[in-house]
Amino acid sequence: MLNDYSSSVLVKTSDLPIRHVGQVHDGKVRSVYWLSPEDSYNLIKQEGYDAYLDTQLGVQIISDRISAYDVNWGFTGGIGGVVGKGASLNAISEHWFDDFDAAGITGNHILERPHPMVWIVQKADPALSVEGIGRQYITGGMWRDYDAGSRNFCGIDIQDGLAKNQELENLLITPTTKGIVYGIPGVPEEEDTNISRQQIIDNYKAFGFKKVDDVELYEILLTDGFKIISDKLRSIGEILVDTKFEFGYVRDLNGNYKLIYIDEVGTPDSSRYWNLNEYLRGNVVENSKEIFRSNLLDNFDNDIFLDKTRMAEREQFAKNKELPIAWMEELSETYMVLAKKITGKKVEISDDPKTEIVEALDSLGLIKH
Repeated sequence: MLNDYSSSVLVKTSDLPIRHVGQVHDGKVRSVYWLSPEDSYNLIKQEGYDAYLDTQLGVQIISDRISAYDVNWGFTGGIGGVVGKGASLNAISEHWFDDFDAAGITGNHILERPHPMVWIVQKADPALSVEGIGRQYITGGMWRDYDAGSRNFCGIDIQDGLAKNQELENLLITPTTKGIVYGIPGVPEEEDTNISRQQIIDNYKAFGFKKVDDVELYEILLTDGFKIISDKLRSIGEILVDTKFEFGYVRDLNGNYKLIYIDEVGTPDSSRYWNLNEYLRGNVVENSKEIFRSNLLDNFDNDIFLDKTRMAEREQFAKNKELPIAWMEELSETYMVLAKKITGKKVEISDDPKTEIVEALDSLGLIKH
């Protein structure tokens, strides 16, 4: 573990001198610089990308920021992220995307990986307003609802008599909204709200699907992707408990739309991992961002994290709170150990990631001079 965390943790990712149009899209952990039509076209031709010539491209930079309960957190000493987190998440996602490609399952948005923390991506047009969540075990928010008496989750009837953390008989697909979707009966106009398969089918265009048959296609892609990740993880002693997938449309070389994976897949940020041997002994040992979430729940007011109406309080709390550096170190080790187990390669930590990123993108002609 590095002693000087500040030099190796990349926190701000929206201030790089990258050629782009419009505002930099600055998410919780990633920034995307969308290229002009001319730069996109030239880069596709120059690099021979497998993308339609009119596709808009973006430079996606992953940070080391840590987000939980929809806010970002910092640690003692003004450390605004987790050592090795960004490079670990990218390496894990890339590994799963390569496995999906090898299995012949659709495509993804990554066109090139010029640096461990950078992807050149094609813009999904549109991206679905659905986050497809696959669950193989009853835990987390689903368990809290079940324990409170609910027996219907995202329109799916759940049997009585289940125990916390029990494996489910079948993989459940429990979608939520991505962003806010307006004007759909029965769907609250808020982010990350549970929705049913029938609501998606009845309003498929509003959720971004080009045809109703693609609702089944996204479920197939989710199920196939989940199985590939789950099988590999079990072979290295980990359980894929649940995970989130995002999808969008791009055009192939002939201009035809196809549904692909976007964002990240199967990472310990977007998934729950449990240690397999410990689970078989009756214990749950987390190996994902759930470690961090559990630390927050165990040490502070639970309600501020679980009650969406207290979002303003939560944001203020996170802004003013420096968390123990030991929490960061534990999470850093978790991410980097998992990345090595999954990919077979050690995550290399940079002492100056911003300089490296600029140099990598300059070779592609994407830096302002």
